[in-house]
Amino acid sequence: MSGFIPTVDRHQTVLLPDVLDDYVGAENPVRVIDAFVDGLALADLGFTRTTPADTGRPGYDPRALLKLYVYGYLHRVRSSRRLERETHCNVEVMWLVRRLTPDHKTISDFRATHAAALPNVFRAFTVVCRQLELYGAELVGVDGTKLRAVNAKARSFTPAELRRHLRRIDAKVSAYLADLDARDRAETRAESGPAEPLRAKLARLEERQAEYRALLATLESTGATQVTLTDPESRRMKTGGTTQVCYNAQIAVDAEHHLLAAEAVTNEVTDVHQLSPMALAAHEALGGPAGLTVAADAGYHTGPEVVACVAAGLVPEVPAPARPRRAAGGAGFAKADFTYVPSEDAYRCPAGRVLPFRFAAEEAGAEQRYYYDAAACAACPLRAACTGSADPARGRRIKRWAQEAVLEAMAARLRADPTAALRRKSLVEHPFGTLKRWDDAGYFLVRGLAKVRGEFSLMTLAYNLRRAVRVVGVPRLLAALGVVGPRPTPARP
Repeated sequence: MSGFIPTVDRHQTVLLPDVLDDYVGAENPVRVIDAFVDGLALADLGFTRTTPADTGRPGYDPRALLKLYVYGYLHRVRSSRRLERETHCNVEVMWLVRRLTPDHKTISDFRATHAAALPNVFRAFTVVCRQLELYGAELVGVDGTKLRAVNAKARSFTPAELRRHLRRIDAKVSAYLADLDARDRAETRAESGPAEPLRAKLARLEERQAEYRALLATLESTGATQVTLTDPESRRMKTGGTTQVCYNAQIAVDAEHHLLAAEAVTNEVTDVHQLSPMALAAHEALGGPAGLTVAADAGYHTGPEVVACVAAGLVPEVPAPARPRRAAGGAGFAKADFTYVPSEDAYRCPAGRVLPFRFAAEEAGAEQRYYYDAAACAACPLRAACTGSADPARGRRIKRWAQEAVLEAMAARLRADPTAALRRKSLVEHPFGTLKRWDDAGYFLVRGLAKVRGEFSLMTLAYNLRRAVRVVGVPRLLAALGVVGPRPTPARP
């Protein structure tokens, strides 16, 4: 036998048309998307137009548009125009949305309109994962990453940059005005050349000058440290050794199968206020297990956040950031060199002297306790190295937070478990690597914090869906969603 595999004539008439359901296998993940969305109470989740109106032009079923978006984010197709194209050429999408072909404007408007409802869809899938016992609910890792916003760095300014731009513009304006004066004093226009192009440049500079002055006045009046123009809610953040205009995306990852238990997006530049919100959200999503361990890196280490976790019955594991030692002439002692003695409520210094408690003060909403002994320091041979001063009246004061015992207990747990840092890193780095590299989700397509949160929920939902399919398979997921085998296609009228 010779020749190629025979093809089908495009113009061949088929007496018995193919059934679209035959093109989607029984273990195709698209069936999970279909069953999951069909089982949602969209109205309770915050979606609108879930019930068709009796009058007017019929609209698209929000279930179909939600299925389209979940499928798109699962397959790295996030653009509304590309999703529109998929409805015309992708057999899986045709099956999923039953051959609906909404235009890109309808698709885009759906994501924007239901930005607040999309996080509820993510949480609904975590309930399915809990029913399948995919969460270990013993250890979660919390971490954040910076995802680029729809705002170029050139469209973001700090007060110092605005002042620098204004100085440069002022210099150019002065030069242009001097040039125009020189042209006006010229005996003939032929000697100086036409002035219209120069006047147009001057008008553009003065327009930009007025814009920068208005921005600077706004920053000075509000006390803000930066302003972004394309997406006003985005912020400059350090990422990858450089600075980009980003949002701060947060996740809480369960250790059992690396499934996400909680997700959030903020425009805060650092993670110092994100530990307890993410830990409590994960704790709730996992059903409130007792003694849940929450691991995070040193960027999350702050006393009130750790105390909030402990008060909720959680076990935080957050290492303290490395702090520079107190230097004094090449020597010196850090606070860590002083030993706290709980029985005496005092500190023992490196010279063996006792620094008793003296007074407490409220600072930034927290009680701080001060320990010192000026007389002991005056006669101490290590005084100069310890205090960094030759003044004998200046002693060393140690400041202690009223709830610092909570941080000391956490530090003791971490010292007893040297593998905690490696365990946390292996837990939280994998999901972000998948999202940013495999799913090409290192940037957002929408503007505004509310819409960005909705898009990130679609990213994390797609991640969890893919992980669940790989762990338990499509048949078991369909069974958990109340579906046994492929569902029959309704007969045509």
